[in-house]
Amino acid sequence: MPAMVVLPSCRPLARRVLFDKVHAILCNRITGEDDEYLVQWKTSAPTQTPPLSWHSVFELQRCLELVQDYLEERATLLRAAPPLNSLSKKRKSPDSEPNFERQSSPSKQNFQASCRIPSTERSPSVSSVSLPTSTNRNRLTVTSAAAVVDVYNGVLDSENGFIVARSESSPDIPRMRLQDIPTPEMAQAARRAKTTNAETLVRAAYLRRLSRVPGKKIHLVNTVDSSTPSLRYRYIPEYVLREGVFRVSLEAQEGCDKCSPHMGRDIGCEYTKKCRCLEYAAVDVSRCDDDQMKLHRRIEETGEGTTEERLSLPKRFPYYAEGTKRARAGCLVPFYLNSRHAIYECNDNCKCGPTCRNKNVQFGRVVELEIFKTASGRGWGLRCRQKLYEGQFVDTYRGEIITDEEATRREAAASSRDKASYLYSLDKFQESEQLPDEEIYVVDGEFMGGPSKFMNHSCEPNCRQYTVSYNKHDPKVYDLAFFACRDIPAGEELTFDYLDKEEADDIVEVSEGAIPCLCGAEKCRKWLWT
Repeated sequence: MPAMVVLPSCRPLARRVLFDKVHAILCNRITGEDDEYLVQWKTSAPTQTPPLSWHSVFELQRCLELVQDYLEERATLLRAAPPLNSLSKKRKSPDSEPNFERQSSPSKQNFQASCRIPSTERSPSVSSVSLPTSTNRNRLTVTSAAAVVDVYNGVLDSENGFIVARSESSPDIPRMRLQDIPTPEMAQAARRAKTTNAETLVRAAYLRRLSRVPGKKIHLVNTVDSSTPSLRYRYIPEYVLREGVFRVSLEAQEGCDKCSPHMGRDIGCEYTKKCRCLEYAAVDVSRCDDDQMKLHRRIEETGEGTTEERLSLPKRFPYYAEGTKRARAGCLVPFYLNSRHAIYECNDNCKCGPTCRNKNVQFGRVVELEIFKTASGRGWGLRCRQKLYEGQFVDTYRGEIITDEEATRREAAASSRDKASYLYSLDKFQESEQLPDEEIYVVDGEFMGGPSKFMNHSCEPNCRQYTVSYNKHDPKVYDLAFFACRDIPAGEELTFDYLDKEEADDIVEVSEGAIPCLCGAEKCRKWLWT
């Protein structure tokens, strides 16, 4: 399905339901030319008879996240259900029924079970519904087969121009228990009903969100099915710090004070011994003389050394500068590309100016990306619409920064739900700074972040993740940046190794919790570890 979305025109403006009062979407049907969805409304106390009402998808445009949740659940259940033409004309005995895993939602159980019941059989809960002959608040449509009710257990009302439902009980209001939904008739109608309008509106809403993401355009392509990435995912331009997380303020960052925009080749920082931002950058030992090696060993062993002593050791700027013959400007030099050294960039408090050669990742993504549905069963993937050069910056991994305690809680919850984990520990400097585990922050990109969330794993990746810091005195918060580790043709899927190479090399046997790897690389390790 292409990313272009054509919305239905020539349709009257419908009033919208009030999103804050909606609990869930339970079922769908076609009435005339409209695809409608059964809304379960929120109540002040738990009940088996909350207000329920059918609404056109156009009335649910403020609730598309819930509509999408239902569509995904529906697609999963339909894949597990037998085809319509294979349904028996007789009810099967309990002994002949397949064993279905217990579901948390009654609607899931009923939908799956009802798919095995022919539409000619009536549900007791439906036959016991008392239908009024007329009402001012409940619109009823009567068909030749059965009565189609629009509102159960309540009445529709208006609040600030939005549609709401409130509980009400009287003899002329149809009653329906939550545990009986969907009825066999509802489930059969849902299986036959098209959901094209809902899928189109969900896709359009997601594209609007992509259009607001800073940087070059992000495209969305799906030629595999009609699904769309979750509308619950929030795109953010930078980290969101949660409770218990603290970082050095931007105003307190220490910058280089001996550099200027016009030194050397007018490219900002030019001399590593002047740029104080490189104080803790990796030492290029291949260029050290004997005295420098002695100094380097002393600093490494004791952790003590003045700024001047550290800067006196040979360092390298991380990126090629303008006019470089070997590679494009801004790409990582081999010293960093082929290692796991932390990258230290200059910051806004530096005197080297806004176009310094040592500023790159902090300006954000500058390449045009495409989120696409993979045909190999690996979900969504990411690729670039332009050629990427070896060492070129792609994007950062963003999300919520949470404490180790909160990460442990979320990880346990994710495991109990059999969900993928998007947690990345900011532990690059744990050993050098002697930080205990409980002080390590964690980035969670499950609910918010950037397009890099959709990068899949490969045992032979074309991208690699690096540590990028703008404040040498803040070892607990830094960026996780993706760079191309080789030239990448336009349209090739972007991947990285979910395990650090050092960690992968230590794996000698399959451990408990391992899951199969689907990367398809020639040297695939066959397993992923959680």
